[in-house]
Order: sequence, then C-alpha cells, then structure tokens
Amino acid sequence: MESQPLILINAVGLTSRLLPYAPRLDALAKQGWYRPLIEVAPAVTCTAQATLLTGKSPQEHGIVANGWLFRDTGDVRFWQQSNALLEAEPIYTTARRLVEARGRRFRAAKLFWWFNQGADVALSATPKPHYGADGNKAFGITGRPEGFCEGLENALGPFPFPSFWGPRAGLPCTQWIAQAAAQVVARERPELTLVYLPHLDYEPQRRGPSGCAMPRLVGELDTACAPLLDAAKREGARVWIVSEYGHCDVRRPVLLNRVLREAGLLTVRPGPFGEMLDTFESRAFAVCDHQLAHVYTARGDQKALDQAQALIAASAGVARVLAGDERAELGLDHSRSGELVVLAKPDSWFAYPYWLDDRQAPDFARTVDIHRKPGYDPCELFLDPKLAWPMGRVIRRLVQKKLGFRTLFDVIPLDPTLVKGSHGLPAALEPDRPILIGDGPAPDREGSIPMASVHGHLLRALVP
Repeated sequence: MESQPLILINAVGLTSRLLPYAPRLDALAKQGWYRPLIEVAPAVTCTAQATLLTGKSPQEHGIVANGWLFRDTGDVRFWQQSNALLEAEPIYTTARRLVEARGRRFRAAKLFWWFNQGADVALSATPKPHYGADGNKAFGITGRPEGFCEGLENALGPFPFPSFWGPRAGLPCTQWIAQAAAQVVARERPELTLVYLPHLDYEPQRRGPSGCAMPRLVGELDTACAPLLDAAKREGARVWIVSEYGHCDVRRPVLLNRVLREAGLLTVRPGPFGEMLDTFESRAFAVCDHQLAHVYTARGDQKALDQAQALIAASAGVARVLAGDERAELGLDHSRSGELVVLAKPDSWFAYPYWLDDRQAPDFARTVDIHRKPGYDPCELFLDPKLAWPMGRVIRRLVQKKLGFRTLFDVIPLDPTLVKGSHGLPAALEPDRPILIGDGPAPDREGSIPMASVHGHLLRALVP
C-alpha cells in the first residue's frame, strides 16, 4: 500500500485557543482532526522536538533542555545541532528502514528542525553562521546535499538570519522557510518533509501573550503557510501541524545563580572580558532554561547539594525542587540532568545571570551569543532601552566591522524584567496546550494526548 507524502509543519506556539485566527490551518483541523498535546518537561524547543522525533521521554532520548552541562569538558552548551545527541532513533530513520524493507523509496527533508547536522535525511537546511579566527561572524545556512542550501538562496535570496533570532526576530524567516519548503515539496517530493516555522515564538516572549496582538500574529503565520499548502495540494501531499508549547505571561525573573553565588557555592573567574562562570570550581550552579533549571553540584558534595536545595526552595518564584530519583517524575532522571531540577511558579521564569554587578558582566552578556551564554537569554530579543539611540550603535558597529575593526554588537539589555512571556511548564488550561492536527485515523482518546504519541501517529501514516 503506497502512502502519500507527508509534510509536518512545526508551528511553534500554536494552540487550540489560537487556531481560529489561522483560517488555513483551522480548515485542515476541520477536514481532519486535532488534539491538544500534553507537554514534555521542560516544554522547550530541543526537548519537545526530540520527543516528537523519537516518541521517547527526555530520560530516554537524552535531550533534557535546550542546553546542559557537558560533564566531560565542563562546558555548558546550548543549541547544539548534532543528530548524534539523540539517544533514541528518530522518525526519519525508523520510517526509512521500514519503507525500504518493503522495496520502496523513502526520502526525508528536514528544514530548520533541530538536531539537523548528521541527520539520516536526504535533504536538510539549518542555520549555521560562519565564525572567523578574528572573532567575526557571518550569517549562513548549511545542509545536504552539496549545493542544496545554495540553490534555495539563489532562488529566494539569502536566508534572513537576523529575523530568526535577536532583536529583529520576526516574520521574514518564517516566510522564507515556508517558501523554501514549497520548492522542496514541488521539486524533490520527499516522503516526509519536516518544516519549522518560528513566527509565534518571538512577540509572546517579548511582551507576553496578553501583551501581543495574537490574532494578527497568528494570521501572519497562516498567510506565510499559503505557498507551502498550495504546493502540498498540487503534489497530493498530506499536511499535518504540530507545535511544541504555548506561551504564558510572566512577571518575575528568578536569578538562581545569584542566590548560589551569594551563598558561596558559585565561583567565577574575573578577567579582562568580565566575570566568567567557573564550572570546575563551583560547588553548585544553575543552567536556566525558561521555566526550568538544572542545578549541577560537585559530585559527592552532599553538603553543597543540600544547601543549594534549601536555598533554591526558599527563593521567591520557585515552585518545586526535585532531587535524585524524584526527577523521574518529570522524565528527567538522566545523566545530563542536574542533580537538582527546579520548576518555576507559573508567573516566573529563570534568568541565567551569575554576576552581582553589571559592571562585571561578561562581554558576551550584552550581545546575541547563544552558544557562549551558560543559560537561555530571552533578553536577546530586545535592544537595550537604556541606549539613547540603539540603532545608531548598531550602525556604528556595522561600520566599524566593515572597516576591519574587531567590535561587539553590545546592544542587548541586562534587565530580565523586560521579558513578559515564557514557557517550559505544562499549560494550566487545555486550550493553551500545544496542538497536533492530522488526517486519516484519529487518536482513540478524546482530549489531550501525550506529546510522545505523535511519533506513533506519524509512523502509521508514513508506513501504513
């Protein structure tokens, strides 16, 4: 039995409450079926995508957050792209093996989903800047096969990287990715096309969902999907929609690392570029990721663990602290997890700063630098309002860079109270949960279904 090509659009931030503002996507739901999804913990991009791809919990696939402490090197790394980090088999590998065993072709395209590099797919594209020896960075995308990304950019223009993340993050990157996916579907006709559209992940973090014009934003996402939906119709492909989480309003950043430092548990190394977190000498420190944090303590230092647990549990904005086997309750009993896993209260989120004086902040703190910061920093979505003319500073830095000077785009604020939206916890109400829209046989159960079950529904659609 032949199966139709399937396109899975990851419309991050989409919920059933927002679906009526997206007429095209809403029509897909009415033609087929939809279910709210029960979030994984933490409900963040890398963990959610790993669960969608593998059908496993974080303690099985190993992606315990967007970033974690790599214990063998002592480095905190966020936003790693290696497919080898997945400790469970992803859908494109499983489906290819089963389909090819039946003597049929199976090709997957992975467009801007995470864990893209080295993935067992025929076609891929993912953001990957070029880094020079002199500290310069040039925007770029990479993928396979050779020439594939160059062909997309020749047809559509350069990928609008500044709109993918940073103070200018917004609609253009979503429009570009959807148009690129439409070309891939039409020209290559993969059996599975994974497409990541991030438009709803920006303003709800900046302003909080209640502070955004959500009908307009969702409508813009829906319109951006049009060329891809049209291509799917022409090619006879099925379209499914999934999302990773919904956003919530927050009013309070919680700075766990400052609590630990003031107690003498966190150690820094002062230097010419500001204070750097010393993971080797610290007895405890937190890797903060939206509304969940992993707290790592020195191995065998029970006193530090107990002290850190007590201090954090008593901190305003903290809901729960789980230690040891308790982490299994969240599916996070894994060697990559911290000795403590901390959950925020619904109106709070965890900010990574560990310095006590902004004059001692590391130089990267005022820049967009997702790989050097030892925690997630949504302040990167803002220009510093304390600057008299922030765009003027950006222009000056661009001129300096073009003249060959080494310079920092130091325009990012250090004030976490600017952030009004977050995610990471399960939604309080079902309409605010992420969503799955599909066709064909519907899930047996009504109401919300586990996010891990998406994998099985996809596999049955791809290998009937």
